[in-house]
Amino acid sequence: MTTADYQALLPSLPELPGIYRFIGTDEEILYIGKAKSLKKRIASYFGEKKDMRRKTRMMVRSAVILEYTIVDTEQDALLLESTLIKKHQPRYNVALKHSRPYPYICIKNEPFPRVMVLYNIEKDGSKYFGPYPSRSRMYTLIDLIKELFKLRTCSLNLFRNNIEQGKFKVCLEYHIKNCKGPCVGLESEAEYNAKIEQVSNILKGHLASVKRFLKEQMQHFAEEMEFEKAAEIKIQLDAIEKYQGRSTVVNANIRDVDVFSIATDDEGEMAYVNYLKVAEGSIINTYTLELLQNLDSEKEDLLLYAIQVLREKFQSISTEVLIPFELVSPWSEVKFVVPQIGDKKKLMELSEKNAQYFLEQQRKQALAKLEKKTQTEQILELMKKDLQLDELPTHIECFDNSNLQGTNPVSSCVVFKNAKPAKRDYRHYHVKTVEGPNDFATMEEVVLRRYKRLLEEGTPLPQLIIIDGGKGQLSAAVNSLKALGIFERVTVIGIAKRLEEIYFAEDPLPILLSKKSYTLKVIQQARDEAHRFAITFHRDTRSKNLAKTELNEIPGIGEKTAQKLLTHFGSVKKLKEATRAEIEVQVGEKMTDKIIEYFNLI
Repeated sequence: MTTADYQALLPSLPELPGIYRFIGTDEEILYIGKAKSLKKRIASYFGEKKDMRRKTRMMVRSAVILEYTIVDTEQDALLLESTLIKKHQPRYNVALKHSRPYPYICIKNEPFPRVMVLYNIEKDGSKYFGPYPSRSRMYTLIDLIKELFKLRTCSLNLFRNNIEQGKFKVCLEYHIKNCKGPCVGLESEAEYNAKIEQVSNILKGHLASVKRFLKEQMQHFAEEMEFEKAAEIKIQLDAIEKYQGRSTVVNANIRDVDVFSIATDDEGEMAYVNYLKVAEGSIINTYTLELLQNLDSEKEDLLLYAIQVLREKFQSISTEVLIPFELVSPWSEVKFVVPQIGDKKKLMELSEKNAQYFLEQQRKQALAKLEKKTQTEQILELMKKDLQLDELPTHIECFDNSNLQGTNPVSSCVVFKNAKPAKRDYRHYHVKTVEGPNDFATMEEVVLRRYKRLLEEGTPLPQLIIIDGGKGQLSAAVNSLKALGIFERVTVIGIAKRLEEIYFAEDPLPILLSKKSYTLKVIQQARDEAHRFAITFHRDTRSKNLAKTELNEIPGIGEKTAQKLLTHFGSVKKLKEATRAEIEVQVGEKMTDKIIEYFNLI
């Protein structure tokens, strides 16, 4: 979309909350955003904004349609945006970075439910708790549940008619007192389900209700004079106290809250959102979500998006959420709080510390990976990052033109493989369709010829094309790439000589790389090599044409004879200064007579 397209749309844009969609060719949704005021938010994408990221400008240019939907409140806009992003997954929206799968604790939907560890959620009516980034904590919970409730671990179909028909026999687990034998009717379904309810409470972090349930049972057995059973429950209560002691106790008055904080890297590419789940005064779970930013994103938008994702992932129903800065809650029943003092403030600081620590760890890991790579791999990684490429630029091609006041126009294409010159792949071109000193038309012709040939041969295209020149030469190259239908498949840049500015296709604002940048050094090397190759070819062509003009005018002197004379004497001037005998040695008596007669030599 252009500024003209925006100006045509401007009168119809409302100053109301809603969501907007940038749509590209083939009706592909490129980006979905929300706005408190659609008119103001959409206006921010147009105009000369120097701080706008290149990917944002690229997204706007790629869009052909802008659609919007009005809603009643900003909260409605947040929820609608989240729903549409999940459905369409636009390529320019924030992406969740794929990490290793974490396990869940599952209470199966079946008679006498089993409690097990699973990695994939199935929509079968079972209850899932987690995920658990800490496997040791998860297995501590599993061990606690086994110790407390003696649940079955077999996979038998314990339907009532199967039990009544006596289809099963007790196994070793019953004999070693790890199971109470529901398969043969020694434990009723009601008794078993009461235990499952307390398992669910433990997994939710509601240990107080579990302790209350066990104390009531202990009291009941004590009143019935069943002291051995009461003593068993006392051991179970001690196990809960021991487990609770391992949790980070915050404050018994903080009942059930979610805590979120965010940290972003200096490059504005990654964001890390830490989540702490607090229940019954203890931190019962923690998780850090990695977000890949594709466009300009405010911290507020990133955090809000992450809150929605994490609350759904962990099935949180907390009505209080602690956050580091002011945000509008998208749920009427959920209250967002920015803590200022006390234990809630300490919780927030703990979450922020975890987010920052995770960021530093990722940075160290990335640095360690980079150090393990070869120098070439490091340079290519830096080029990909500096130029915001989708893949490593292992294949680079650079173009330059050369002429002398419009005469003998030629062009060169040099090829770099893995950041080094691949001289066997160099190509030079005689310009065929352009007359006079027209650098732009020359570039357009040569780029068209080069990539038309590659497409016909089925040869892979380069990841990066460099044009020696500024906006004009770059635009000419873009015209050819569009004509061939490959503009979207490659990245093309221009380098202007005066300030070494890097221009991207259809982007009016250049970038300036550090003079010490390896990326700039590779680009400069390719540019200089293309210039050298073009100049050398131009000189050779000019010399040949000069020889052809002067010597081929002599009747009887062909191209081979002219070339032989120039090779021996070096130039026409030195030929004129030579003696008759010296010329005769090269071409014979008759040819010498013709040369002497033509140049009026004595």
